Amino acid sequence: MTSDDTARPAPTRSLETVTALSPEQADAVLALLAYAARVDGQQAVSEQGRLQLRGGERDGVSHLLLTVDGTLVGYAQLEDTDPVEAPAAELVVHPAHRGHGHGRALGSALLAASGKRLRVWAHGGHSAARHLAQVLGLTLFRELRQLRRSLTDFDPPEPTLPEGVTVRTFVPGQDDAAWLAVNAEAFAHHPEQGSLTQRDLDDRKAEPWFDPEGFFLAEREGELIGFHWTKIHAQERLGEVYVLGVRPGTQGTGLGRALTTIGLRHLAARGLPAAMLYVDADNKAALSVYERLGFTTYETDLMYRTET
Repeated sequence: MTSDDTARPAPTRSLETVTALSPEQADAVLALLAYAARVDGQQAVSEQGRLQLRGGERDGVSHLLLTVDGTLVGYAQLEDTDPVEAPAAELVVHPAHRGHGHGRALGSALLAASGKRLRVWAHGGHSAARHLAQVLGLTLFRELRQLRRSLTDFDPPEPTLPEGVTVRTFVPGQDDAAWLAVNAEAFAHHPEQGSLTQRDLDDRKAEPWFDPEGFFLAEREGELIGFHWTKIHAQERLGEVYVLGVRPGTQGTGLGRALTTIGLRHLAARGLPAAMLYVDADNKAALSVYERLGFTTYETDLMYRTET
């Protein structure tokens, strides 16, 4: 019997859960995410999730690392910070290692860790993700749409601000606390955006894309009442309506539309050919505003959850 005839041992799958990743682990996860994004056409883990890979332990966040014979082939992140909603998760399996039950293993571990109260994002809403959700007993809960429009033909009229409202750009350090307060008010109904902390804001300010000149603040008598934070994806040459918020009680004045136009004019002036944004499918008012500005649906992210 030659060595070629010797039966090889079955691959050994291991699953480890940690509250903080080492720099080496973070690099490995980011490399896995980058490769999967190139194959799949979009990121499997959100910006917030990717920012939470570094910087040590974060309250309510845990990381699940799935390895086969010591090689990282799967990753999941579980965030349990919302006082009302079930913990939220995102996961990815290396494209070359799919079809071997690794996604189900990660999903089962997430269910166990969350006490079977779980929400899971499926970015892009691919059929494999829908199948995994079905296998895990999850049902569709939320639909997040990515909208896009061309900026090459964007020539709106001068934005009309409500009486007494002025717009300026964000000053890092000076405007942090006021912005966080208005963001929390504007997105009190939104578990991800409304819960941003100073640490979350600092993470974003440290990113290469951050530009305060594209972060617009609307004030009345020196009080912040709304904002439009834009973002530029340099590699894709794509602008983004990153976060747009108006303080409750100020809706219906046209401020949101004016701020949207101001931000889009800024992105168009940078020579970007297109702009994108995310909006919940059930937010009919926002969808109507964006559709009137020429945005159409580009792709959809789906969130699944356990029955409650």
